Amino acid sequence: MDIHHIPDTLVIQPSILYFGTPILLITTRNPDGSTNITPMSSAWALADRVVIGLADGGQGLANLLRERECVLNVAGEDMHAAVERLAPTSGRNPVPAWKKATGYHHAADKFALAGWHAVPSLDVGVPRIAEAPLQLEARLHHATPQSIPAWHGNAGGYVTLELEIRRVHAHADIVIPGTSHIDTRRYQPLFYVFRHYFGRGAELGRTFKAEA
Repeated sequence: MDIHHIPDTLVIQPSILYFGTPILLITTRNPDGSTNITPMSSAWALADRVVIGLADGGQGLANLLRERECVLNVAGEDMHAAVERLAPTSGRNPVPAWKKATGYHHAADKFALAGWHAVPSLDVGVPRIAEAPLQLEARLHHATPQSIPAWHGNAGGYVTLELEIRRVHAHADIVIPGTSHIDTRRYQPLFYVFRHYFGRGAELGRTFKAEA
């Protein structure tokens, strides 16, 4: 007789589906030439493409659609406090009504607020965040608006953006010497799990396809 116990499950309706993804800090160029930083966690990667999703009405999205380039700065564990300082801010002035109702306020200089430093990129015109352990220069390949009238009140929906990664920068101390491989023992990304911040935790193993 099979005595294996199948775990009990419940049908639930969570308000969000952030089941655990790394936090990206998207740097984009504002119309006045300054830089906006957009924290987000809705992203996935395949080959040289990263697909992200951004709510409609934000300054970061407007910048990306206009300039068609950005940098995806992958946040490290030690950046979590600064990420949270940026979380309730918006580059839009005035702040969109649905964001203002949620508690957002305008911040013009997000680098100063976070305490980070801007460094030049090589293939795009927007700077990278020096403190981020991984920095991916990207150009917009395709954008698809998703209209959801009931989502976030007057936000109107979101936009899915397919980005082509043109160049990857990594802190030297997380790269295996003489290779382009990330030293996963030293790389400590910051994860967003159901609106809570988590580090990577202990390594559990590796896939058969791991190269290093």
